[in-house]
Amino acid sequence: MPGRPPALHVRDVHKSYRSRHVLRGVSFDLEPGTLTGVVGENGAGKSTLLRILSGQSAADGGEAVVRGTLGHCPQEAVLNDCLTVAQHLRYFRVAYGLPDTRRAEELLEELRFGEYRYTRAGELSGGTRQKLNLTLALMHDPEVLLLDEPYQGFDWETYLRFWQVARRLRERGRCVLVVSHLAWDTGRLDRLYRLHDGAVRPWCPAPVPEPSCGDPASAVGAEAAR
Repeated sequence: MPGRPPALHVRDVHKSYRSRHVLRGVSFDLEPGTLTGVVGENGAGKSTLLRILSGQSAADGGEAVVRGTLGHCPQEAVLNDCLTVAQHLRYFRVAYGLPDTRRAEELLEELRFGEYRYTRAGELSGGTRQKLNLTLALMHDPEVLLLDEPYQGFDWETYLRFWQVARRLRERGRCVLVVSHLAWDTGRLDRLYRLHDGAVRPWCPAPVPEPSCGDPASAVGAEAAR
């Protein structure tokens, strides 16, 4: 029996900015029900790759095909500081064509920021803004998820809850791609790639112990730069 077609198909993607070649033939396939990571040092082209995969930027060559609905959580939260959390949810409900905000409300409880439902985005902490950013990307239950540094600013408990959410998405057949400069959470992934010198290759880093507490974004990510 033939295997399922990939939920995300990337083949020979190139991107340059004038004389700087950022992506030099990136290729990989991701199947439904997989949790995949791409790591790379700052400036390696991770955000450029995600902008191409999400359709925000055109590649100079190659192709990127998403099969199914898409959710994108950018590294920088795109929020209106004058709107409350609840107003953001209503706005995106209309944009996505959803009948209600039920899934978003579930995520508010899973990520533990329901108490800020009527708080303006401009008054939220960085970590809570990132929770809202992630919720907006997931609330329409997309089949392919592109997450750019999705847990930046999270405390340790929220970081662990993020991975619980990601694991449940995988169990429901969603294709989840997590892009980060950190490489010490690789045991949670089905596969790991490294973006280096403009190309993506499978990567098996040396084990790096996870911190037991604190802000995960402050953990040492030196393995990604090796």
